[in-house]
Amino acid sequence: MSDSAKTLPPDPSARPIPVLEIFGPTIQGEGMSIGRKTMFVRTAGCDYRCSWCDSKFTWDGSAKDEIRMLSAAQIVEELFALGGDTFDHVTISGGNPLLISQMSCLVQQLRERGIRTAVETQGSRWQDWLVRIDEVTLSPKPPSSGMDTDFEALDSIVSRLLEAPGRRDLCIKIVIFDENDLTYARAVHKRYPDVPFILQTGNPQVSGESDDHVSSLLKRYEWLIGRLSELPDLKDARALPQLHTLVWGNKRGV
Repeated sequence: MSDSAKTLPPDPSARPIPVLEIFGPTIQGEGMSIGRKTMFVRTAGCDYRCSWCDSKFTWDGSAKDEIRMLSAAQIVEELFALGGDTFDHVTISGGNPLLISQMSCLVQQLRERGIRTAVETQGSRWQDWLVRIDEVTLSPKPPSSGMDTDFEALDSIVSRLLEAPGRRDLCIKIVIFDENDLTYARAVHKRYPDVPFILQTGNPQVSGESDDHVSSLLKRYEWLIGRLSELPDLKDARALPQLHTLVWGNKRGV
């Protein structure tokens, strides 16, 4: 068989991406970019099953008929169809986008258009495209989630991001529901003292709304601020609310 007749192996980066939502422009409601104008691409699939997950539809099968298998070019086209020239930032969300190796093609196409990218992941999986993301939030899950942290995997991810060439913004964010979560967060911060650290109030009402939803979240935020102010080992930490839950509750696509 001639060289020209040989079949080349498929390019993994060309595989379609499982997408559940593309929306915006809106604001980033949490983490290091809180309040920033952004577009969202939400992927399907997660390797965790957090008890209080506000995006269970990405992994519990309830939205399986909504999954679209899109190429990177199709995603970029839809982003610009929705946002036009009003945005320069895209948040890749999930589920856990780090399950998807072919995301590298999307990240590259956005970079070529001068679009900054952000991603949040629990720090359980590595993909090489992570070093090309402008804003990386690692969010290991505390005891209230019901999940166990693989610190060996998280150690490796933090080290690789810190050692990789090029500048990117990196932070660790822990969702806090109770004192046990706060104890866990303090241990995580001690483990990675040189990584900017964020505490964020948890939202226990993820499957509906109530008349006191906002006031309940603000009371949790007030409690978190109070505890943060008392702890010398968290003197350089930030306490944040989830802005999108205060404005839109549990509404999707905002």
